[in-house]
Amino acid sequence: MSRKDRKKKKKTAGDYILTLVLIAAICVFCYAAFNLYHIYTEYKKGTDEYNSISEMAVTERDPDEVEELGQPDEQQQPVAPISIDFNSLKSINNDVIGWIYMEALPQISYPVVQGEDNNTYLHQTYEKNYNFAGTIFIDYENKRDFSDCNTLVYGHNMKNGSMFGMLKKYREDETLYNASKYFWILTPEKNYRYEIIAAYTTSVDSDTYTLFKGPGKEFLEYEKKMLKNSEIKTDASEDKADKKDKIVTLSTCTGNQATRFVVQGKRVNAVDPQ
Repeated sequence: MSRKDRKKKKKTAGDYILTLVLIAAICVFCYAAFNLYHIYTEYKKGTDEYNSISEMAVTERDPDEVEELGQPDEQQQPVAPISIDFNSLKSINNDVIGWIYMEALPQISYPVVQGEDNNTYLHQTYEKNYNFAGTIFIDYENKRDFSDCNTLVYGHNMKNGSMFGMLKKYREDETLYNASKYFWILTPEKNYRYEIIAAYTTSVDSDTYTLFKGPGKEFLEYEKKMLKNSEIKTDASEDKADKKDKIVTLSTCTGNQATRFVVQGKRVNAVDPQ
């Protein structure tokens, strides 16, 4: 075999390897593109469903109306920025117990449910379809009427900002808290307004997730500890803590399986729906 033939053979082998590499790269690209498309369609399905539910059940009040109804004098109770048609919500899913609305982050406006366990709505939407987004839900051991000392509310930290994906902004942007330190839990019986008292990252098995049988010294010490945990400056202080307070703990993932980000609010108003 001549030197020219050997040289030609080596070149053909190299081209063959490059072709295999190219095919492998194309396969990897196609697989990644498929996964991205799947993720996108999952996000869109979840977003579309909750937008549809919101259009059906939520009525937004005019800001001027809210101000007029809620602030004519110091004795007047505040008015929720939205009203909820719970009859329509229950016609779709009877597990509904409320609706959450964040004043400074109005994107967080979702139905709240309670399942038989904490896995039921982890990846199941309000209409009970499988979806990464799941549903905002309270701990299965909590009372449905938000009367516990500490009610745990869970929601996914979605990359498109849906569900509780925006909660972390309270830590990143202090102007949010200054814009409004309140969020609402609306129920068929009462509209509850909560003042944010703490926001911080904590471990999945921390004291933050403690449930209490009732008010008392143990809960009072818990509340004071949560105030100290806060990574943002709030108007809350230990001397304002009360063993009869009702706290709601909003919890979402951080991207680290060992930690969660939480925003905690203390109930400051309980008013009749209007």
